[in-house]
Amino acid sequence: MATAAPQSASFMVDDHGVHDEVNRDLLAGHLEDGEFFWLDLYRPATEELALLADAFHFHPLALEDVDHFGQRPKVEPFGDHALIVAYGANEDRDELVEVHCFFSESFLVTVRRDSCPPFDELRRRATVDTAPPARGVRLLHLVLDALTDSFFPGLSALDDRIDELEDAILQRPDDAQVQLLFRLKRRLVSWRKIVTPQRDMLARLTNGAVDLPGMTEDTERYFRDVYDHLIRISDLIDSYRDLLSGAMDVYLSTVSNRMNEIVKRLTIVATIFMPLTFIGGFFGMNFPWMIGSVQGFWPFFWLAGVLQVVVLVGMIVWFRRQRWI
Repeated sequence: MATAAPQSASFMVDDHGVHDEVNRDLLAGHLEDGEFFWLDLYRPATEELALLADAFHFHPLALEDVDHFGQRPKVEPFGDHALIVAYGANEDRDELVEVHCFFSESFLVTVRRDSCPPFDELRRRATVDTAPPARGVRLLHLVLDALTDSFFPGLSALDDRIDELEDAILQRPDDAQVQLLFRLKRRLVSWRKIVTPQRDMLARLTNGAVDLPGMTEDTERYFRDVYDHLIRISDLIDSYRDLLSGAMDVYLSTVSNRMNEIVKRLTIVATIFMPLTFIGGFFGMNFPWMIGSVQGFWPFFWLAGVLQVVVLVGMIVWFRRQRWI
């Protein structure tokens, strides 16, 4: 038995504490004695997967699911054991961890390929207390509860990011905000694809549709609590999706309003220069009468310069009365 090990590594928890190294003899002894244990396999090698078939005699269909991750949350009974596929949140690329749980009266075997912070916490508890966090179906509840609750910190951080994003959009919208909006929406969509079937799976466990070894009315209450958490997570995901859709609408409206304001200002400038251009062009033409009648500096100054200033001031006053500027 070891007291410390790197996180996200395979381990086994029994009445004696945490075992960092798991071998065939250790498993055989526990299976023969009937002592309950929790075996967690992180990125199992071919030999460890073969151990699941040889030592535990799991159903071939259940072992096939272990070889092909990417399953939807589900619970499948196989006689004396059941396979439960559940998900939690972590900080890797897809921010999800898929866990396959093989549960019976004498053991709980979990298989995963990604880091799982909730398991690290349960492992630390077992290391400090030198005893498993719980036994039987209560341990299964702790595992499912820890996986479910791991979504809450991510959702809380997402709520803060949405608030910051909305404030930034109102101040100065840019393309980076649109990219962030789509990334957050994709994350919520991927989480919803997981949370909804996982909620339905917990509903099957709580309403007696699936018989788990050791399940009683008292332990069903614990699973109903996990079910309530999943309902809350599902509602939060829907709420945040609506907020992101609203933020996208705010972005489009803000960009449209800014564009309209820019076009309005440019239109006013162009409108002001239209009569000025006409006056300048008119007095730039070489008509014989104009050349012969309008001579000297002051005639051109009053007719061209002052006339343009009067037209400019008049148009600005009119625009202000119309509340265009």
